[in-house]
Amino acid sequence: MGSVAVSAGYYLISKLGMHLLKEYPPQKFFELSHVEVKNGLIQTARLPRSRLFLWRDPQELHDLIIFMGEAQPASHGNAFCSHLIQDAQRLGVHDVFTFAAMASRMRPEEPSRIFGAAINRECLSTFKAANIELMEEGKISGLNGVLLEIAAESGMHGGCLLGEMPYAFPQLPFPKASLAVLQTFTAMAGITIDFSELRAQADKFDDELGKLLYHLEDAIEHRGEAMSAEQTAQAESEPESEELTLDRADQQLIEELFESARIDRSRAYELKQELDRLHVFHEYEDRFLDLFRTS
Repeated sequence: MGSVAVSAGYYLISKLGMHLLKEYPPQKFFELSHVEVKNGLIQTARLPRSRLFLWRDPQELHDLIIFMGEAQPASHGNAFCSHLIQDAQRLGVHDVFTFAAMASRMRPEEPSRIFGAAINRECLSTFKAANIELMEEGKISGLNGVLLEIAAESGMHGGCLLGEMPYAFPQLPFPKASLAVLQTFTAMAGITIDFSELRAQADKFDDELGKLLYHLEDAIEHRGEAMSAEQTAQAESEPESEELTLDRADQQLIEELFESARIDRSRAYELKQELDRLHVFHEYEDRFLDLFRTS
């Protein structure tokens, strides 16, 4: 959710100048689920990549290895995690942390809290000392949780750091949560990096998501019988020719953006901006809101 873990991982890789340590052959854990078609031709498919990146600590206190996966295996997840933990132990890794998102009713402009779930009491004490809110109960889905279970069984230490994000936008990027996760993790690891770019990105998304959330709430509040009556009255009073405000190119663009937003809701704000630019959002409002019915 929110690209929280992925954004945090790649930012850390970039700022520390990490390099590729190892790439896992995907055929053992992944199978093709679809193929891409372009201009009538089926494109050569590529399986998800899974890679390890290494940073050597110039102070020689501890090195850092990051695992980045483009996707999680649909099956064989336990075997995948066991293989990864065995490699980590051979490389001398003793602490394992995963990053994740925690959805809540927070608003985009509010601070993103950090929650922690530890696999050993020493890490739990570290979380408490860092004033990290503990995840009292719940589930950590996917490899973010399974990897820690395998690590615990192998006698390793660590836990999961979860960045808070608005539950209303699970598929939209929320860099503020990535920033909060990284600030917490780097403080624990004794690493110093520049957060200015990620902070600027978080500020930008706060403003955009805040406006989108305000509009969604306002629109949903006014939906219903009152709006239907108003729309009916307006349709009866306005000439039919005024409804046809778009040329063919604009109509095609809107349809393409609706289809893109249906597949990937991270494109919804782009669609909203285009509807506003063309001054036709009111005509498409219900259809736009329908994109957010399932979370």
